[in-house]
Amino acid sequence: MGKIRARKLQKNLTDAERWMWRQLRAHRCMGLQFRRQHPIDCYIVDFVCMERMLVIELDGGQHAEDVDRD
Repeated sequence: MGKIRARKLQKNLTDAERWMWRQLRAHRCMGLQFRRQHPIDCYIVDFVCMERMLVIELDGGQHAEDVDRD
């Protein structure tokens, strides 16, 4: 279920997520590879660099809808 929800979130990025993805994609940030809307355990993180074990979460209005799970 996590992968299905992650794919749905990838198609519906917020403006802030869209801007951040433009900065991170294609190894533009220090040559690191980032993934977006990636499932980790029972969470779906906005952006993750597996090599550095770095997660970036952006808060916004969409998080108010599901506060208990965020």
